[in-house]
Amino acid sequence: MSELTRRGLGRAALAGALTTAVAPWAAPWPALAQGVNPIRIGCSMSLSGGLAANGRSAQLAQRIWAEDVNARGGLLGRPVQLVSYDDQSNPANVPALFTKLIDVDKVDLVTSPYATAMIAPSMPVVMQRGMCYVALFGAGVNERLKYDRYFSMNVTGDDIKGHYARGFLECTKMLPNPVRSLSILAVDNDFAQRAAESVRGMAREYGLRIVYDRSYPPSTVDFTPTIRAIQAQRPDVVFFASYPPDSNGILRAVSELKLSAALLGGGMVGPQIAAVQAQLGPILNNLVTWDVYSPEPTMQFPGVVEFQEKYRARAPAEQTDVLGNYLQPYAYAQMQVIAQSLARVGRIDQEALAKDMHANGFETIVGPVRFSALGEWAEPRNLFVQFQNIADGDLEKYKKPGTKVILYPPALKSGTLRSPYGAPA
Repeated sequence: MSELTRRGLGRAALAGALTTAVAPWAAPWPALAQGVNPIRIGCSMSLSGGLAANGRSAQLAQRIWAEDVNARGGLLGRPVQLVSYDDQSNPANVPALFTKLIDVDKVDLVTSPYATAMIAPSMPVVMQRGMCYVALFGAGVNERLKYDRYFSMNVTGDDIKGHYARGFLECTKMLPNPVRSLSILAVDNDFAQRAAESVRGMAREYGLRIVYDRSYPPSTVDFTPTIRAIQAQRPDVVFFASYPPDSNGILRAVSELKLSAALLGGGMVGPQIAAVQAQLGPILNNLVTWDVYSPEPTMQFPGVVEFQEKYRARAPAEQTDVLGNYLQPYAYAQMQVIAQSLARVGRIDQEALAKDMHANGFETIVGPVRFSALGEWAEPRNLFVQFQNIADGDLEKYKKPGTKVILYPPALKSGTLRSPYGAPA
């Protein structure tokens, strides 16, 4: 993400982001009287560029939510209209787009783009206007700002360093033999570095000696030398903190060099995405990594199956992630939070909505949610899953239990750890 932050497209690109904006979208309003002013909810979203795969799928999930709400009569007796602009996966575009949404388009509410690097530059604009802000998959954005109207749909919680990697390290206790050594490789961006700090800080508690600890720039494309260096240390446990497309490059190098470890994976972003799963196929077997959702029996929260059926029916035509097993349910739940708070408050009042979100819990398709004082999840729920029984790139198996089993947390555990990663077939 830090590479994205450093990249600026300049005035010409910003003009492009504004002129190629997605037109305001609204679902039909069959149950509402004509002439009723809609509740307008605005955001920027990465519909092109490096984050577009997740941005487009998040937007589709939000559109499905709006359709569902409007079919039931809207919110507060008014239809819902979503207004979004393409930020082109460029953080430099975000402040101007949010300024336009709030000051020119006069939206009633705002939600965030996807990802920490895109949310952070929106914060000064949102804070200056006093908007209540429900964000999607930001990590630690409000840690220093402490904006009391910020709320995050993300499982990581307040203190990433203090607890993020615990689930991965707890998996070492499931291994048949003791493990003693740990290697760490992390991309140079905020989220990955926090993840690396987490596993680094807890290593001694789990009896692990760090034998390799390096970072790499987001522009890295050849991971062969790095994986060779890790392999030379013969670690029992390997922790990667990576983003796509580097997750692809790392795992392909791991496979080509036949790196094996009792436990391998960690904080990888990429293996959760359908296109990556199709590309890597059996390379994912026995990988243990961070996740947020898996279609296991322990995560069948009310409404999630129905949402995914709608999402999967439309995803191919939208040319986006066809499974909806990652951030998509959270994007829908993000909007459920807004709807439930509006219903309780009874009016659009930024201060009152923020107070309500701090004081009350929410029932969503990703389960019960309650926010902390910083607006993160009060109870972190970092999943660590293991890919199992993968013979090819066919994605149908990912719609069913048994392919991405949950190992942690214990309350959601659905399978048994298999070890090692990289054993000969």
